[in-house]
Amino acid sequence: MEINFNKSQIQKVARQLLTNTKSKTLCFYGDMGAGKTTLIKVLVKQLGGEDNANSPTFGIVNEYHSESGTLLAYHFDFYRLNDETEALDLGLEDYLNQNAWVFIEWPEKIKSFLPEDSTTILLEVLGADTRKLKIISR
Repeated sequence: MEINFNKSQIQKVARQLLTNTKSKTLCFYGDMGAGKTTLIKVLVKQLGGEDNANSPTFGIVNEYHSESGTLLAYHFDFYRLNDETEALDLGLEDYLNQNAWVFIEWPEKIKSFLPEDSTTILLEVLGADTRKLKIISR
């Protein structure tokens, strides 16, 4: 599935993404500035997250809950990883075994640890305010 969209359509795109993926593990690929974090922020809101999502670049992982405290999602940013085994040191396997959405930025940094059923999300910059999103189920 491919979708071209602009910022005013991002809410709709997030809803489509949540309803059209077979896996709760979404791997976001795209250049720096393609909108991976922006889209994940909207996904967290769509799920009912009470916190404003932000990039976990320095902390590697953020955890999001609903107002009632229910775990909704984990958001990983592996950009700063030097070696994929660092993800195991963070407890990646434990996070992946939770009943929660898992959003992964820079998944190419941990490619041998990605679940077989994860969904690949490709984001491409088409213009200053326009993006192409492509969903690829494994």
